[in-house]
Amino acid sequence: MIADFVAQFAKLIASNPDDIRVEVKEGDEVTEIVLYANQADIGKLIGKSGKMIGAIKTVISGCKAKDGLSYRINVEPLL
Repeated sequence: MIADFVAQFAKLIASNPDDIRVEVKEGDEVTEIVLYANQADIGKLIGKSGKMIGAIKTVISGCKAKDGLSYRINVEPLL
């Protein structure tokens, strides 16, 4: 569910929405969400002063309050 939200949000921002990939790595204490994007879109996804990725993190923190899990999000270039 959260991975789907992150993917849809990123596709709205990215110039190359077909290149967006989301991978979820579940750990014991933290679930890591890795957002893979075209190199040209990474700056857009992070945003000026990190505002765009901060907005995504804010929404995810609401999910943390609901289900009690901790999430971490990383933006990586598509290889």
